[in-house]
Amino acid sequence: MIAIASRVPIPWRSSAHTFARILRQHGVEPVAVRDVQAAWDAFGEFLQIEIEGIERPENDGDGFIVQWGRWDWNDDQPALSFGRQLAVTEVGRRDDPYGQPEHWQVELQLIFGEDPAWADLDSLGHQDTGVDFDEIGSPRAVALGRIRRLIESCPQLAAIWRAKPIRSDLILERAG
Repeated sequence: MIAIASRVPIPWRSSAHTFARILRQHGVEPVAVRDVQAAWDAFGEFLQIEIEGIERPENDGDGFIVQWGRWDWNDDQPALSFGRQLAVTEVGRRDDPYGQPEHWQVELQLIFGEDPAWADLDSLGHQDTGVDFDEIGSPRAVALGRIRRLIESCPQLAAIWRAKPIRSDLILERAG
């Protein structure tokens, strides 16, 4: 499914609320995701919404990443996350002569139970897709298609994609 880009920008501070609303429109509760594909479809739609208060596209103000693995903050359980990274211009130190933006991330974290199909998830050699800064519209939709094909090409990721998460969470937090 290719979402149509929204030309009505939303404030960056309401980005998690907007993503939650889109998830619910896809029949997914942000704290109780049971369908990874529906969450992915909602993520794709969310990525097509313009956000205000961030760096311009040519300055990598708006990117996205898919990550997987086991991390200490989720008790080392298998996880998959969809994140949108924002370089926010309206926060930070006002006296900074270099005027660097703060980086924030809206992230949907999906946590899974143990399963032999993805037991060696950490052995894949990489744990994310890297941040993609393709522009909103068809370039971003094409990039999402590339990521989906990458996930399908890896048996562990394809298996976890078809599983039901045991819990999930949607957060907006400062990155880095």
